[in-house]
Amino acid sequence: MNKIQNIGTHTRRKEDDRLLRGRGQFSDDFIAENQCYCAITRSDIPHGRIRAISTDEARNMPGVIAVFTGEDCLRDGLQAIPHSPVPSTNNDVKLRGPGDRDIVINPHYLLPNDKVRYVGEGIAMVVAETREQARSAAERVGIDTDALPFVSNALEALEPDAPLLWDNPATNASVDRVFGDQKTTDELFDNAAHVIGLKFHVERVTGVPMEPRAALGAYDSTTGRYTLYAGSGGAVRQKREISAALGIDSDDLRIICKDVGGNFGTRNRVYVEFGLVLWAAKKIGRPVKYTCSRSEAFLSDYQGRDLHTHVELAVDENGRFIAMRADNISNIGAFMVSLSPLGKGTALIT
Repeated sequence: MNKIQNIGTHTRRKEDDRLLRGRGQFSDDFIAENQCYCAITRSDIPHGRIRAISTDEARNMPGVIAVFTGEDCLRDGLQAIPHSPVPSTNNDVKLRGPGDRDIVINPHYLLPNDKVRYVGEGIAMVVAETREQARSAAERVGIDTDALPFVSNALEALEPDAPLLWDNPATNASVDRVFGDQKTTDELFDNAAHVIGLKFHVERVTGVPMEPRAALGAYDSTTGRYTLYAGSGGAVRQKREISAALGIDSDDLRIICKDVGGNFGTRNRVYVEFGLVLWAAKKIGRPVKYTCSRSEAFLSDYQGRDLHTHVELAVDENGRFIAMRADNISNIGAFMVSLSPLGKGTALIT
């Protein structure tokens, strides 16, 4: 038999040299000729109905090229990002909605035109000659909202009188599923010599990658094709979901994803800014670049965990485990982008 040479031997790393010498190609490193910059005006309330957005002051500030809102997106026929949040491999738990119905996935538009649903949600986009001009003008966009009741605790969100984030379904519980043999498990617990139970709250977290997200979008009017430079956990998903949101053929979108300065799950899904820079690039006829600040990232990066779980163990008189049951309640956030944290919480209760 031939020996497998690599087992037990030291494998020399290949990627370190160019990164240590500053030769990496991260999203913010890409620069296009004649590019401009954008900044996002974000909500400072967790829940409110948008009454009006005032953009005149921002439009008249130095260097400002354009200001876009959700009404502009609606007028141009932009669609919601078609996230695929439900885990679907053979090993994933099979999640369903309340009453064993299909899970309702509410639309996640590039910019909202009806309500804001979390602190940090993007409401308007300002495009300007420089990054500083764009950020300054974004602070001058006026947002008139009617504040609505809200809850930030997942347990409180399930109370009968809790304010609803979405009208459909008429509950904050998007997923409700029972796994296992509940009847037999309950009988084993009723006859167990000992029952041990604990309640845990796994706190909400965000990934905080070393490199905040960035995106550079360009449009070639001669070919009708778009190009996006953006690091992520998968260019194929970006290509499919962004092209659908823009209403274009996926063959007309090229994704260039080079080095990614950290992921931790936060880079696995499409962000609204990725579609916005491409859309804006076509509208103004110039490449548009977005770079997220660290403060923005804390508010608007996709987050995970926030799991409330009550776990119980049934034990016989000899100390042998005979049954286990758990109740998991997971906060998936304002938009159903990924149910992986909920699925993992269910799979890892042991």
